[in-house]
Amino acid sequence: MDRTMTIKNPVLPGCNPDPYMVRVGDDYYIATSTFEWFPGVAIYHSRDMVQWRLLTYPLSSTKQLNLVGVPSSGGIWAPNLTYHEGTFYLLYTNVVGRKGVFKDLHNYLITAKDICGPWSDPVYLNAKGFDPALFHDDDGRKWLMQMRWNFRMGHQRFDGIIIQEYDNKEGKLIGHEHVIYKGTEIGVTEGPCMFKKDGWYYLITAEGGTGRNHAVSVARARSLEGPFETMPGNPLMTTAHNSEHAIQNAGHAAFVQTQNGEWYISHLAVRELPDGRRLNPLGRETFIQKIIWTEDGWPRLASGGKLPSIEVETPRLKLHPFPKSAEQSDFETDTLDIHYSTLRTPAEESWLSLRERPSYLRMRGRESLHSWHKQSMVARRVQHFYCKAETCVEFEPVSFMQMAGLVLYYDEQDYYYLRISHDENLGKHIGVIRSISGKYEELVNSFVIVEGWDRCYLRAEINCAELQFSISNDGSNWSNLGPVLDFGTLSDEYGGKLGFTGAFVGMCVQDVSGGEQYADFDYFIYRENK
Repeated sequence: MDRTMTIKNPVLPGCNPDPYMVRVGDDYYIATSTFEWFPGVAIYHSRDMVQWRLLTYPLSSTKQLNLVGVPSSGGIWAPNLTYHEGTFYLLYTNVVGRKGVFKDLHNYLITAKDICGPWSDPVYLNAKGFDPALFHDDDGRKWLMQMRWNFRMGHQRFDGIIIQEYDNKEGKLIGHEHVIYKGTEIGVTEGPCMFKKDGWYYLITAEGGTGRNHAVSVARARSLEGPFETMPGNPLMTTAHNSEHAIQNAGHAAFVQTQNGEWYISHLAVRELPDGRRLNPLGRETFIQKIIWTEDGWPRLASGGKLPSIEVETPRLKLHPFPKSAEQSDFETDTLDIHYSTLRTPAEESWLSLRERPSYLRMRGRESLHSWHKQSMVARRVQHFYCKAETCVEFEPVSFMQMAGLVLYYDEQDYYYLRISHDENLGKHIGVIRSISGKYEELVNSFVIVEGWDRCYLRAEINCAELQFSISNDGSNWSNLGPVLDFGTLSDEYGGKLGFTGAFVGMCVQDVSGGEQYADFDYFIYRENK
């Protein structure tokens, strides 16, 4: 192992929150939340913790996952991936209602012998709270942990961590639930993770909420049912009291021991724009830290203190690189590249085809960018503060109700859209529209007539907080279109929206007349500007 190498954080840039890392032999896997994006639960693979690849999405059918109508930043929260005696266990929450005093959510379990599937049909667990996690005890019994949501007046909403036995043969919960940990004074106790070491049951929780006060707390007990003692000097990690640190909002950890006995954690955190506005349009990303143990059996960050590090000492593992992901998709195969996601509905022939016109992605227009049901969008995570996205579209709209183009999307309240459409006076034209905190606006001074353009080349370039669109009719000669836009609005924290996803960039088509007018996309490029 080359000890001059380091783990460079984030290891999973862009929207990859709530990471749960597990080791199976020489392989490491991380499962992350995917919210309203389909397919559900992103699983990444590594053999050295330095280099990672997006491997699979277990929730790939509507039988496993129905996201139609789920609110933005709802859907899949905090997957829990474990492995025991030849079987992978994946728990996940589908949040169908997230605002107000109530939380409408459903917890499920699926299993597989191979990480790439096939995965079983879902087993329904309960709807008592989110962040379900499975613990496999030494005696073979299995236990479901989760936070409990308490909507009653006079009670804490985050009402502690509850535990209940799961009967693996019967596929159901058995016995009575009880609270094993109420949390610390930090509050907002969620995201449980449990492991056993030296006769102790260690309970790891996320506390403080997912924003500025996020933290990783540690407790332990000799019995699974407690009582759990909180670690002296808790929390293990937080950035709550250092607003100038390069990493913020750090929390929600999972522990892993390597083949060589070293310990590491995966956790979420954000990188903010450097303009002081506390905005993080790349979303919550996945980081890794090294852990050491004190003589009295408590974990500590190997770097010292409570602050996470950008560069971390690698474990004593042989480097295992993967081929780099292609920057350009030419749509030569019958399936979309694994880095693309769709909104709420799977990529089905009813609205998306890679066969009707070979080497093109054909999408039929459906509902508007404000829909929670049937949008026609194919997009990927924005992963860099300096990057470029580009596509070429063939589209012949005949109505203002028909649009197609290149979109920078957070949710239906916040997006930027470089789109082709039709107007009674302008004819076929390209223009910029935007929505900021729900305020829709057409930047009419940036509309350009493109009658006679068979192919429209569209580009978006991000330079930190600045977003600039440009267009071309030949792919060589480009002209900026519209003003410099604020990339920071596509952030979890912008305008107090308290979302969870981060920015995506991609291709989309709308036909709000119901006519399903289609657009053909020749290619799509996503490239980091170094």
